[in-house]
Amino acid sequence: MMQNVHLAPETDEDDLYSGYNDYNPTYDTEELENDTAFQQAVRTSHGRRPPITAKIPNTAATRPIATGYGSKTSLTSSLGRPMTGAIQDGVARPMTAVRAAGFTKAALRGSAFDPLGQSRGPAPPLEAKNEDSPEEKIRQLEKKVNELVEESCIANSCGDLKLALEKAKDAGRKERVLVRQREQVTTPENINLDLTYSVLFNLASQYSANEMYAEALNTYQVIVKNKMFSNAGRLKVNMGNIYLKQRNYSKAIKFYRMALDQIPSVHKEMRIKIMQNIGVTFIKTGQYSDAINSFEHIMSMAPNLKAGFNLILSYFAVGDREKMKKAFQKLIAVPLEIDEDDKYISPSDDPHTNLVIEAIKNDHLRQMERERKAMAEKYIMTAAKLIAPVIETSFAIGYDWCVEVVKASQYVELANDLEINKAITYLRQKDFNQAVETLKMFEKKDSRVKSAAATNLSFLYYLENEFTQANSYADLAVNSDRYNPSALTNKGNTVFANGDYEKAAEFYKEALRNDSSCTEALYNIGLTYKKLNRLDEALDCFLKLHAILRNSAQVLYQIANVYEIMEDPNQSIEWLMQLISVVPTDSRALSKLGELYDNEGDKSQAFQYYYESYRYFPSNIEVIEWLGAYYIDTQFCEKAIKYFERAALIQPTQVKWQLMVASCYRRSGNYQKALDTYKEIHRKFPENVECLRFLVRLCTDIGLKEVQEYATKLKRLEKMKEIREQRIKSGRDISGSARSKREGSSGSESLFKAMSPRYQNI
Repeated sequence: MMQNVHLAPETDEDDLYSGYNDYNPTYDTEELENDTAFQQAVRTSHGRRPPITAKIPNTAATRPIATGYGSKTSLTSSLGRPMTGAIQDGVARPMTAVRAAGFTKAALRGSAFDPLGQSRGPAPPLEAKNEDSPEEKIRQLEKKVNELVEESCIANSCGDLKLALEKAKDAGRKERVLVRQREQVTTPENINLDLTYSVLFNLASQYSANEMYAEALNTYQVIVKNKMFSNAGRLKVNMGNIYLKQRNYSKAIKFYRMALDQIPSVHKEMRIKIMQNIGVTFIKTGQYSDAINSFEHIMSMAPNLKAGFNLILSYFAVGDREKMKKAFQKLIAVPLEIDEDDKYISPSDDPHTNLVIEAIKNDHLRQMERERKAMAEKYIMTAAKLIAPVIETSFAIGYDWCVEVVKASQYVELANDLEINKAITYLRQKDFNQAVETLKMFEKKDSRVKSAAATNLSFLYYLENEFTQANSYADLAVNSDRYNPSALTNKGNTVFANGDYEKAAEFYKEALRNDSSCTEALYNIGLTYKKLNRLDEALDCFLKLHAILRNSAQVLYQIANVYEIMEDPNQSIEWLMQLISVVPTDSRALSKLGELYDNEGDKSQAFQYYYESYRYFPSNIEVIEWLGAYYIDTQFCEKAIKYFERAALIQPTQVKWQLMVASCYRRSGNYQKALDTYKEIHRKFPENVECLRFLVRLCTDIGLKEVQEYATKLKRLEKMKEIREQRIKSGRDISGSARSKREGSSGSESLFKAMSPRYQNI
């Protein structure tokens, strides 16, 4: 085994690593930069000649490189230069012939690789922007103009039209300054035309929104006449809209047609809208044949609901029955382009699907679809109600035709509504029997239609004071659809008519819970609380209703009346003042104001409102009496005469008005006229004692011979009056004694009846 073991020699044998650390300074290239001869050779063409390895010595010389042991070895190169990737004193050489970032030929010994130049320290600060330069001023001004235009648009969207116009004007002023500065600095070709266009367009739009139509038209003209603005001709549509608002229909049509000529045929939707505007303008001018041509073209190219409805109106205006029918059929056939309601019903119990359906059930797209469907139904119902009375010999046959057409279309559910409208038309024509018969046809329909028909029947019977029938149909309507606020309101009305105010209030409250915007129920519950003397709750109901119906005269009167009952005349006067601002000719409101001011002791204000009430309605006896008494109190008896004469005309059988006329003549000193008036009164009412007394007094004062005659009549009447009073008094006494006798006789009679059986056999 030991024969294969070789021990290290202890003698001086050949070293395996001998010569490893040998280094020949002849081949050191680190000092070549300081070698003058070498640098001269490099700069001359001789240094750039390709070397010939066979003739030039040292071409195969090795370049020592450091190893892990600190020694150097040599790698050969065909050109006698170090290989790429070699390390020179710790500095990395580039991998290609292109100099890399961070490499310098004259790298110092021991320097580290720094491609980002971090060793050089922080970068010098940026140069400060020169804000006084013309370019910077122009840039800042342009930014300010854009901000003003944006602020103007935002103010317009928020409804502040005045602020929007101010911002638009300010933007226009700054934009003109910007243009002048650009012309001074650069050539006119560098002017920002887009900014100029947006500023002018926004200014014209704000003028139009503020109804400053002349200024808007002038601004639009500036844009349209400038040929540098591309597609500016479309703004003639806006100019046509302004002329339409000004009722300058000829110019509106002219500008619409000019805009139509400048819009390419590829923009079909825009052209259709302009043609629709032209058709509407023709309708306003009464040129129905031209309007028909426009709408027929629209319905043949791109049918829509508005054009179809306007086409029916045009045919109705010219009285063409057959074309009205065809136009109605075209309107029915217009596609709605909305999803079916089944899409929003969950087909499975998948929670993810249910969440998606719940999210889209009431999103903006769904709301838009509902609005479009509601608009379509409105157009169809209005068109049917318009043409039904004229397309056939009677409106009933016309309605039947419309119902059949609707049943064959996508609007099947509208057929029942048309039938109910047919019944309402009968009501308007005072044909109650036909209305009742038509509505009774719906008693076997589905719950919604049955409820609507029963509600109308209940209301019809309620108007005819047939409260039993009204109550039965109100019950039917409520049972068919418990969430129908109209049915609940009618039921409350029938209960209210029977005097059960608490129960009526419950029905009105339920109607409001189902539909908080049911103004009829809210008004009626206010009246119910008034009946129950719950004035605070009644006032709260009417104030809520006032927030919904700002200019309702009935609501304003009820609020004033509640305050009057609550003995707050100042608030009552304030609300009545609001009422007469809505209905300035309401004589009852004016007379109520006069009454309140009279109670407060303000005679002058009371006279003003009483006089206004008399001016609008000169037949109110209470107002006439107050005005006459006012003139008597103020010692202007001759002015009071005309009011009492008016009262005498209204109530000719009331002697007091004629006596007041005669009294005014007497107080004003016109005794002859007073005497004649009293004589006329005595002729009409010969048994009036007061008239005879004044006749005796006047004849005595004047010294007329008729005084004895009138005195005799007066005595006879007074005696007759005395006898009549005695008879009345004696009659009362007799009736009283007879009553006491009857009471006594009833007792004796009962006693007799109790005793009489003993003597029945005698």
